[in-house]
Amino acid sequence: MKRFLKLLAPLTLVFAFSLATLSVGSVNALNPVGEAQKGVNATGNTQRGSSGLSSAIETVVNVLLFIIGAISVIMIIIGGLRYVISNGDQGQVTSAKNTILYAVIGLVIALLAYAIVNFVLDAFV
Repeated sequence: MKRFLKLLAPLTLVFAFSLATLSVGSVNALNPVGEAQKGVNATGNTQRGSSGLSSAIETVVNVLLFIIGAISVIMIIIGGLRYVISNGDQGQVTSAKNTILYAVIGLVIALLAYAIVNFVLDAFV
C-alpha cells in the first residue's frame, strides 16, 4: 500500500498541475450585443487598480486551491479504501478515519484561505 501511495502522489501532482494550467485562460466578457460588461474589459480581465499584481496573486491562489482540492479528494478516497480494507483492525480503522478527517480539515482551511485572499484583494486593490 505504501508503494502505491508513493507512486500515486507524484502522478496526482502532475495531473493536477496540468489541469490547472489548462483551465487558466481568458474569458470572453462580451454580452450578446458585443459590448463589454461593466467592470470587465474586452479581454476578460477584471478592472482593478494594479491589475498586474492582483491578477498574478489571484492566479497563483486559484492554481494552489485547485491542487489542494485535488490532493484532498484523492486523500479522502485513499482513506476510504484504507477503511474498507482494514478488516476490522482497530489501528487501521483509526488511521483511515484520521486520513479522511485531516483531508477534510485541509480542504476547509484552503477554502477559508481563498476567501481571505479574495477579500483582501478586493478591499485593498
